[in-house]
Amino acid sequence: MAESSTHVPLKFEERPVEEMRDRAQSFYRLMNGRRSVREFSDRAVPRDLIATAIQTAGTAPSGANRQPWTFVAVDDQEIKREIRDAAEGEEKKNYEERMSEEWLEALDPIGTDWQKPFLETAPWIVVCFAESYGVEPDGSKQKNYYVQESVGIACGLFIATLHNMGLATLTHTPAPMSFLSDILGRPSNERPYILFPVGYPADDATVPDLSRKDLEAIVQWNDGHSRQVAGGR
Repeated sequence: MAESSTHVPLKFEERPVEEMRDRAQSFYRLMNGRRSVREFSDRAVPRDLIATAIQTAGTAPSGANRQPWTFVAVDDQEIKREIRDAAEGEEKKNYEERMSEEWLEALDPIGTDWQKPFLETAPWIVVCFAESYGVEPDGSKQKNYYVQESVGIACGLFIATLHNMGLATLTHTPAPMSFLSDILGRPSNERPYILFPVGYPADDATVPDLSRKDLEAIVQWNDGHSRQVAGGR
């Protein structure tokens, strides 16, 4: 058997059940108030807040601990303008040529179109890149595992951290996104995963009047309690 890697004691703080419930409900209420924002203020956001959000995203679990992500943070206005021009070029083709009628109908309640002014207005653009494979110092390839799943979890933590600190964002995925690799000078082993405009909402920002599914619509319980309930019918 191969020698195992070094392990250290787990740092874990157990909490009373009622405190767990309070913390869980408090966090649920916080996140239930999160909305995707498309109208941003140009008000500055300190760089250290973005750094902390990225650092928190980097705590995500990943396949074989490869941590196959890179976050590129941009506040340079010229680069943001270049990103907007390229994104709108692709999005215009999407809305006018590539998207099916069914897809356009699904987007209609949200009210989006190919124009993306938030890419210039938001003080920061953060692009998460997924690393399809690693590169060793000698240039050889290192296999990464569960890349999409790992990067998706990291992005979820990034979103939650931003909302928790009082900032807004949007998961923007113009397709194709290869222009981001070119503009931001990323290597060939990385692919753009999600683009996040980050900042404060505009004072007059609005969001679609949407609702989230109830708990029972998104969960199936296969536990002892469920069997007892079913048996008592």
